[in-house]
Amino acid sequence: MSDTYTPPKVWAWDAESGGKFASINRPIAGPTHDKELEVGKHPIQLYSLATPNGVKVTILLEELLAAGHTGAEYDAWLVNIGEGMQFGSGFVDVNPNSKIPALMDHSGDTPQRVFESGAILLYLAEKFGAFIPTDPAQKTEMMSWLFWQMGSAPYLGGGFGHFYAYAPEKFQYPIDRFSMEAKRQLDVLDRHLAENEWFAGDYSIADMAIWSWYGQLVLGRLYDAAEFLDVASYKNVMRWAEAIDARPAVTRGRMVNRPFGEPEMQLHERHDASDFDTKTQDKIAKS
Repeated sequence: MSDTYTPPKVWAWDAESGGKFASINRPIAGPTHDKELEVGKHPIQLYSLATPNGVKVTILLEELLAAGHTGAEYDAWLVNIGEGMQFGSGFVDVNPNSKIPALMDHSGDTPQRVFESGAILLYLAEKFGAFIPTDPAQKTEMMSWLFWQMGSAPYLGGGFGHFYAYAPEKFQYPIDRFSMEAKRQLDVLDRHLAENEWFAGDYSIADMAIWSWYGQLVLGRLYDAAEFLDVASYKNVMRWAEAIDARPAVTRGRMVNRPFGEPEMQLHERHDASDFDTKTQDKIAKS
């Protein structure tokens, strides 16, 4: 191991040492500036970005609408974390952790804030009685897989993704360490999906949550790491990932709050179902 770095007795933050996404994190909480959140016409207001954690929620909202739950209509506002929008006072009021996604539900007498993507999925699934099992045993299984995803994804994103794709320098030790964990997690999923079509009975919020990270990884959409991790060898995960990817609501969910990638897949804000037909970036560029 390298002996070029000796930790100091007391750590101090160096804002210049964090690599490509250094500006999105800092060692203290709270707002950096005053900025009220915009509020649209629907009771559900989502403030997000099309990262895997953001995509989880927009997929669920689009699936709810496709299933006929008209009360799930929503406004989605872009929170560009690279520009520090998550540190505005209004956003911090909704999510004191300054991470996307964050949601406000104005349908009741008192507005309800919800933060953490897993909590938002549970809140919406229970609110509309959809994509969550009613059988107690299957619901418990679904909750186990949902919390598995919430606990495992930091290894995939903050660990493997950071050191493999985003760190300012490549170091074998952390890449090997987190590659091993990423592949172990894929094996966990593959073994379960060898005997199950979905993660807990029918298609549920557990599938949506896991797909947003691991499904997109094996489909080649995260970190350009599909070949490196030999994802094709996880045949059951591939089958499951492709089945979810083929759902129209999933395609729409991927588009919302996306300011990067192909222009036809970018819908920066979403306020009406018709926005998918008229307000993606490729259509805006032609108008």
